[in-house]
Order: sequence, then C-alpha cells, then structure tokens
Amino acid sequence: MKKHQEIKKRAYEHCKEFVSNRLSRISKQIQEVQESLTSETKSSAGDKHETGRAMVQLEREKLGNQLAECEKMQELLHRVQPDSQNAIGGMGALIETANQYYYIAISAGAITYEGIPIYCISPATPIGKLLLGKTVGETFLFNGNTFSVLSIS
Repeated sequence: MKKHQEIKKRAYEHCKEFVSNRLSRISKQIQEVQESLTSETKSSAGDKHETGRAMVQLEREKLGNQLAECEKMQELLHRVQPDSQNAIGGMGALIETANQYYYIAISAGAITYEGIPIYCISPATPIGKLLLGKTVGETFLFNGNTFSVLSIS
C-alpha cells in the first residue's frame, strides 16, 4: 500500500506541474499577442492593418478560452486529495490493472514509476468513464481488450 501512496503522490505532482506549465505557457502567449496587438495599433496600412488586427484578436480569444479551460483543470485538481484512500473508482483514485495504473484527476499524459506506466486521466475521458464506480475484481472492456481491476487506492 505504501507503494500505491507513492505512485499517487507522484501522479498528483505530475498533474500539478502539467497545469502549472500550461498556465505559464498560455500566459506568455497572451502577453505576446497583447504586444502584437499594441504594435498592430501603431501601424496604419489600411485593409492589411485591419486583417492583421482581426487575426490577432482571434488568437487572443482562442488563448483566453485555453486559459479558462486550464484554470478549470487547476480548480478541479485542487479538489483532489492525494492522501485519500479510495475503495471505488472516482476522483483521486489510483486504479491498478495488470500492466498499468490509472490516476483519475485531469488528463495530463503518462509518467513511469519503476517501469510501470501511470496514466493521468480525466473522469470525462472514455477510459475514465469506464473506471468510475469500479471496484477491485471488476473487469472492463476498452479498445477491444479486457482489463481487470487489481487494486484501488
């Protein structure tokens, strides 16, 4: 069980780092777009100026949406308690199958612990939906393969 707590802790830290890096990258891009918009305002090349300005505005709007999505991920992650013990698949649960682990929190990719992949997934992903409510011993079908839940912590 101590091993599972260590895996959960690492997966949680990976998710926090993922969100933090994404937030800083998006913030930097927003700053660059804002600077570009300011320099576009100084130009006065007619239609070309208006087109460039519109494209910069669209980019800023897209980045704003990405920032909002990332902030939601961060808020969701703040609700996860990495030290909790779970008996069923849900937020903050670490679910072990034969060849890998799934940490249900946010979609943050995979990390490796002692050669074993740990997939940080959102409960909204296809496999996340399958794992919600699962208990030890239950099986589920994903991508044509049957998986058995070996442990949940």
